[in-house]
Amino acid sequence: MVKIYTDKDIDKSVIKTKKIAIIGFGSQGYGQSLNLKDSGCDVVLGLRLGGNSDKKAKQYGFKTMTIEDAVKWADVVQILIPDEVQAEVYENQIKPNMRKGQYLMFSHGFNIHFKRIKAPDDINVIMVAPKGPGHTVRSEYLEGKGVPSLIAIYQDFTGDSKQIALSYASAIGAGRAGILETTFREETETDLFGEQAVICGGISALIKSGFDTLVEAGYSPYMAYFETLHEMKLIVDLIYQGGLNDMRYSISNTAEYGDMTRGPQVIGNESKLAMKEILKNIQSGKFADEFLNEMKSGCKKLNELRKENCDTQIEKVGKQIRTSFVWSDNKIINREKN
Repeated sequence: MVKIYTDKDIDKSVIKTKKIAIIGFGSQGYGQSLNLKDSGCDVVLGLRLGGNSDKKAKQYGFKTMTIEDAVKWADVVQILIPDEVQAEVYENQIKPNMRKGQYLMFSHGFNIHFKRIKAPDDINVIMVAPKGPGHTVRSEYLEGKGVPSLIAIYQDFTGDSKQIALSYASAIGAGRAGILETTFREETETDLFGEQAVICGGISALIKSGFDTLVEAGYSPYMAYFETLHEMKLIVDLIYQGGLNDMRYSISNTAEYGDMTRGPQVIGNESKLAMKEILKNIQSGKFADEFLNEMKSGCKKLNELRKENCDTQIEKVGKQIRTSFVWSDNKIINREKN
């Protein structure tokens, strides 16, 4: 049976003996750095001084440095900038300033696994990967809870990389929920597959198709929104806490019968074949090449898709409906601040 580490298994003081440089202040940089700070860790932000992220970080009381100076200062260097720019920033600003025995950390194995970043042999290479967005890492921590996390060790030059990874994961709140050990390969490939086929791509496509089907059949788009998007959270919360069986225990017999008899008609063999093709492209590196080429070419396709999806009826209807929700002024994501 897999070992699940929690705070009682971890020496939480270890990470407090290390100086930590967080490179980037996006979603994960925001969540992890604030949690580390609140846990009593010594943290600086390595950023482009004067930029938007630098201004936001200073609003939270962080000391900021250039990336080069942050790397020179730190024992642990956690790279939390987007996957597509990590290799260039590493080669030009991080690698020249690293020293023997430092800990190079990631929250996604993409660039290590696909060999875009190759660290020297005398550097520890580790991963602490929260299984949730950085904004949720922060919001759960503030509620006294945590987001589960994965850890992985790619290079263990000093022999204590696992202890460092566990202690860091505990400091961002993951020890309250559970920490599992994996590999860079397994985390990278399963994470990309989950995002594309299920939790982001699959769910988004399913919601939009269901919404369009109801609207095209003449039903109110407001009813369609509630039935295909809004209630998704309520169902997922049940699954999150108790699995599929608890969800089915909570819903009506009508819903349960419809679930188990009609669900496979929507997500059947054809969908599974598509999922296998997605996984094959991830494992071969084809998706990584496609994604990085898209980023290098100016994101034309991605920007077109963003605009196309923002202009859909479900987004327009949802935006109108959500203004009346009680949490509309207290959202997890505030683009001006985090």
